[in-house]
Amino acid sequence: MHVSLTAEKIFNIGPLTVTNALLTTWFVLILIAVFSIIFRLRLKKHPRKIQNIVEMVIEGFMGIVQSVTDNAKQARKFFPVIFTIFLFVLLNNWAGLIPGVGSIGISEKANHQEVHLEHTIEPEGIVIDEKNSTNSEHLENHHHSFTPIFRAGTADLSFTLALAAVAVILVQVMGVLALGGRGYFSRFLNFKNPILFFVGILEIVSEFSKMISFSFRLFGNIFAGEVLLTVIIALAPFIIPMPFYGLEIFVGIVQALVFSMLTLVFFKMATTEAH
Repeated sequence: MHVSLTAEKIFNIGPLTVTNALLTTWFVLILIAVFSIIFRLRLKKHPRKIQNIVEMVIEGFMGIVQSVTDNAKQARKFFPVIFTIFLFVLLNNWAGLIPGVGSIGISEKANHQEVHLEHTIEPEGIVIDEKNSTNSEHLENHHHSFTPIFRAGTADLSFTLALAAVAVILVQVMGVLALGGRGYFSRFLNFKNPILFFVGILEIVSEFSKMISFSFRLFGNIFAGEVLLTVIIALAPFIIPMPFYGLEIFVGIVQALVFSMLTLVFFKMATTEAH
């Protein structure tokens, strides 16, 4: 049973350290890109099978976005970013449930110590020589470290913190595009009276707290789910883990939806003029 709070290093590319979480994230990005390109090239006027399913999902998600914004123009503007975040987080959540992820890796001998205790004792119990001995004891300590090749990206706090930072930065960008630089940042720096100035300081703190809540909520839920599955599989590897797999599939959807919907709500708040 292997549980690690942080992502482990797999290899280096120059100064870049590639961890197992980063490697999984790259594969998810490649999967999304390849599927999008192939799907775009095979679009037909009369959809069938996969195209029907994809269009149904996109239309449903578009309806959710429009119900939150209550503005068709804003919904079309926000949808590409929000749906990309949802899909990216969802696939990273589910990546940890693929058989072999977290269980296939590299095992290395991390430490090897060998101690030789040699002594010769006379009948009176006095040690004569510790080098010339006929009796010896060999104490050996072997420790093997295990490094999984793949790990769910959202089970790494660095990943969730970076994604949260991108989401919060996009909130500021959307606000500036909608209200202009002066109109948007006036909610943070307002010198009209002491009360509004204090409220602006609280707004600044709130923007930073969004990153913390975003990152720890997603990381905590996905990492806890992986630990739960690891323990259950170690105790009972057959049949019993299946309901927990189903639970984690559902949790992956919920967490992706929560992350994307909160981002959407913050987009809406940022583009609404303060009164």
